[in-house]
Amino acid sequence: MTFLRRTLLAATAALGLGTAAQAQSIAEIAAADGRFDTLVAAVTAAGLADTLSGPGNFTVFAPTDDAFAALPPGVVDTLLQPENLQTLTNVLLYHVDDGAIPSTAIPQGTTRLVPLYNFPLCVTNAGGSITLGDGSGSAATVVVADVAATNGVIHAIDKVLVPTGHNRCH
Repeated sequence: MTFLRRTLLAATAALGLGTAAQAQSIAEIAAADGRFDTLVAAVTAAGLADTLSGPGNFTVFAPTDDAFAALPPGVVDTLLQPENLQTLTNVLLYHVDDGAIPSTAIPQGTTRLVPLYNFPLCVTNAGGSITLGDGSGSAATVVVADVAATNGVIHAIDKVLVPTGHNRCH
């Protein structure tokens, strides 16, 4: 069994799945959804599951499993190793804002957003199509917006954002 698989199984058990009738946290929704297994494993490995299960208002730009699969081979397994905990945490915090931001609150045009990792993201709303630029040259697209949770909102994205520090929003 791979490290990723073991971590994922532990994350699912630790987070609990809840029932459809119960209000769920960001972490519970991600664990139960089926499109975020790699993200759940990463969040658990980084020790962030309790934060995303707890109170607060968060926006998580959540890369899907397909987004993680598009990374070069071995990157995810490398990030999940204990010696890379800080890098993994930085990447994950780059996907989280400390306020609940529904898609309807994102203005038309490009806006600068500074997530918890403190490197800017360029968020563009072009007629309801929302993209996120991390300075890498390719943008992530919100593929599912406004998944409401008890502690914020999830926007599923099709790319893992990488904090480059070279991001300048126009």
